[in-house]
Amino acid sequence: MDLISAVGVLIPIGILVLVFISGVRIVNEYENGVVFRLGRYVGLKRAGFRWIIPVVERMVVIDLRTVARDVPPQDVITRDNVSVKVNAVVYFRVIHADKAVLQVENYLYATSQLAQTTLRAILGQVELDQLLAERDRVNREIQQVLDAHTDPWGIKVSNVEVKHIDLPVEMQRAIARQAEAERERRAKVIAAEGEYQAAQKLSEAARVLEQHPTTIQLRYLQTLVEITSGNSHTIVPIPLDLLRAVASGLRGERTREAPATDGEARAEAEAH
Repeated sequence: MDLISAVGVLIPIGILVLVFISGVRIVNEYENGVVFRLGRYVGLKRAGFRWIIPVVERMVVIDLRTVARDVPPQDVITRDNVSVKVNAVVYFRVIHADKAVLQVENYLYATSQLAQTTLRAILGQVELDQLLAERDRVNREIQQVLDAHTDPWGIKVSNVEVKHIDLPVEMQRAIARQAEAERERRAKVIAAEGEYQAAQKLSEAARVLEQHPTTIQLRYLQTLVEITSGNSHTIVPIPLDLLRAVASGLRGERTREAPATDGEARAEAEAH
């Protein structure tokens, strides 16, 4: 009789223990539990030891950590009709666990599909040069569009990065030729600027030498030293005074010839 009584007591206790254990849930710090009672949403369970009514209540655990999802390569035609293949990565996290469960069936799949369609739509509105040179601006634009569309789902898109842009071989060659032409143009501009600056310096040096004739003699001697640095040259120096005298004589002859020419011109004009 005592055995039957003990069994009669232990069975209800065992059932209660099993019921209690079956309702125990452990929610991690980075998770939220969405609780449904008979199919109706009743609230959220935060991190810690939680207990729900077995059979009556059900809890869906949602991870709140940032998720990185690859966007598969997409065939995109840019605004200037260039066909490229682009892939990206999307970083997002659940902000409101209840919306992520109630407003969308599978928020991971839905966000991935939305990222693909948004990537094709945004890149189709930009030119290839903008896509290559202004990638940060394109990333921000895609992120803003995605964030606006996923906000009703309780999801925050924190960042979007375009990883790789696969160009056709013909376009790669055209870009290489363009870059080479740009480098040649810059080289020519730099060479022309160098010639212009050298001409300016030579003009300034000529004015200085003209104002100080003594420096011409020093420059002449320096030039002789530079020329005679090798053993294969024979230099016959010419005094600068002789060169000045010859130059003065030439200028005098031109001065005397000029009035005669003017007189002859006036005589011919009077004869006419």
